[in-house]
Amino acid sequence: MSKTVGLNHLGLAVADLDQTTLFFEKVLGWTETARDDAYPRNSITDGTLRLTLWQVDKSVSPRRFDRRLNIGLHHLALEVESGEELLRLADVVAAWPGVKVEFMPEFMGTGPRKHMMFAEPGGIRLELVWMGA
Repeated sequence: MSKTVGLNHLGLAVADLDQTTLFFEKVLGWTETARDDAYPRNSITDGTLRLTLWQVDKSVSPRRFDRRLNIGLHHLALEVESGEELLRLADVVAAWPGVKVEFMPEFMGTGPRKHMMFAEPGGIRLELVWMGA
């Protein structure tokens, strides 16, 4: 029997705290719930999932995560409520400055599930998933 009861939060190191926060707020509709500029870090939520975003040290040249070479977060998958919402959000995501789209919505396997993959402006690899009818 598991000794844990679920995800409390997921901490992500980001290239630009303000840029990533703005993306989550304006594109995905998340809310910032806490900020500590002395650290610097903040917490954001979609009402169910909570992320803590940590600013990397800008005085050095941080390397982008390579999912094929590094151990760690491969991607964060977020679920959307409908296929229409996935298509609408995909267009908004693709048009957002600094986003790198890996692929636009397509079937997962033979469908009906669909998903898309992209990196937000700070480099975190995200997946949007619609689970099908």
